[in-house]
Amino acid sequence: MSFENLENLARIGKLKKEPPDQKEFEGLVASGTRSLQDASVVALSEEGRFLAAYRAAHAFALAALRWYGYRSDNRYLVFQCLQHTVEFEKAKWRVLDKCHKQRNLAEYEGQLDITPQLFDELMRITRELQERVQNLGPVEVE
Repeated sequence: MSFENLENLARIGKLKKEPPDQKEFEGLVASGTRSLQDASVVALSEEGRFLAAYRAAHAFALAALRWYGYRSDNRYLVFQCLQHTVEFEKAKWRVLDKCHKQRNLAEYEGQLDITPQLFDELMRITRELQERVQNLGPVEVE
């Protein structure tokens, strides 16, 4: 992991340092897990499934950031930090960034234009993210 990069982001005000909290971490993981389960329900609309999968990815990404003792007000930055928190390759967090942009279009402009391929990629990456975050183990308190 590249703690120095996270620290640099905190130094320039992009991240906030905040002691990790096991209960918050567990809550984020549980929320992500529920949203991922919702995204798997085929009876839901395409938009509903996509937004649930996106919520799951964001919850897991935030859980990873919080595990290390940082917080961000910017959703896209939470995804970008995955390269430092769970060693995600750029290609993976960029898919999540693309989904973030699609989510914004859906939420703020009422436009949802996702392909089945993008949804499948989002689900695959989110499941991998869930596994990596769960493998972080209990929060280490100083």
